[in-house]
Amino acid sequence: MEIKIAIVDDNTFLIHAIKEKLSFFDAIVIKHTAINGGELLTKLEENHNLDLILMDIEMPVLNGIETTQIVKQKYPHIKIIMLTAFDNDEHIFNAIKAGADGYLLKEINPKDLYDGIQETINGGAAMNPSIAMKTLKLLRNPIDIENLKDKEEISLSTREVEVLEHLSKGLSYTVIANHLFLSPSTVRKHIENIYKKLQVHSKIEAVQKARNHNII
Repeated sequence: MEIKIAIVDDNTFLIHAIKEKLSFFDAIVIKHTAINGGELLTKLEENHNLDLILMDIEMPVLNGIETTQIVKQKYPHIKIIMLTAFDNDEHIFNAIKAGADGYLLKEINPKDLYDGIQETINGGAAMNPSIAMKTLKLLRNPIDIENLKDKEEISLSTREVEVLEHLSKGLSYTVIANHLFLSPSTVRKHIENIYKKLQVHSKIEAVQKARNHNII
């Protein structure tokens, strides 16, 4: 059974190197090559009868992560393996979030590349070991990742949430104090704690972050 593939990389030398690695395997048919995401999308519009894309990450015009997102929306049947020179944490996380099916390093040997393609076509996820380790680490410590809003643990007390809700309505400390039957200095203390827990420095930031985390 043949596997129809596209290779996307802004370095034509690397496209050639990948083609060469895959030339050992009769099942592999290279349908498209492209030097950026934009060019790939144009070629897919003409013909998206494709099984898998080997996608570089850092490219001009449209990078690999943006392209992955678009391809996955338009052609969900196409598998995508990110092929990159670096196992950069943020890239890994963003690529997985964008819908990548696997993540391999460019210096991979032909046999491992072919096995990774086969595995991904069969519903698995090709990942080189150092990347698999990093992915596990990212999943265990989501705080390391900037945009992981839902996973970030912020525990505010019920009273702090009440103060924050009042604050979000633009009420002053004194009014909040009256509403909650507290002294203004206690309200101020609560607000200090809220800032510290949310790691923010202003009322606007506090309200914004609390909303992002569905606290208020």
